[in-house]
Amino acid sequence: QFAGIWQVTAIVSNCSVFLKMKDGMKSSMAIISFMPEGDLALKLVWPLGPSRAQTLPRFPAGHLWGPSGAQEKRDLRGMDTDYSHYTVLHEAQQSETEPSTALQLLTREQDVSPQLLQKFMELIPTVGLTEDMLAILPKSGEWPEGTGWQ
Repeated sequence: QFAGIWQVTAIVSNCSVFLKMKDGMKSSMAIISFMPEGDLALKLVWPLGPSRAQTLPRFPAGHLWGPSGAQEKRDLRGMDTDYSHYTVLHEAQQSETEPSTALQLLTREQDVSPQLLQKFMELIPTVGLTEDMLAILPKSGEWPEGTGWQ
């Protein structure tokens, strides 16, 4: 029930790249599945405009490939979920240049309730982040044909 398509509706992070881009970001799609060993696999699709999207490859928890293709050590864990409507993922990236922390609010629907958003915001200080690092992502409406997300 947990696996499947999720909508990334809010992100908070201390990553310098994220902080520079957060005000212009739109909602993205996350596809969660499980590896045979039981690890979580996540595929992210970010809208880049009409008929274009950036897809990051599937990766097991603990290993991600950044935009440059370089492997980075990341720890991805679930913090809170009801398994069917929302989940909060905590990501800690161990990088030689810039370690970072992030929380992502994933929902099945693009709309997020004020109560769920409040619950997410209450988790922000528990991982050492602040509300000024938060991006509540607007609907993109720009998913290319064939992605299953229109």
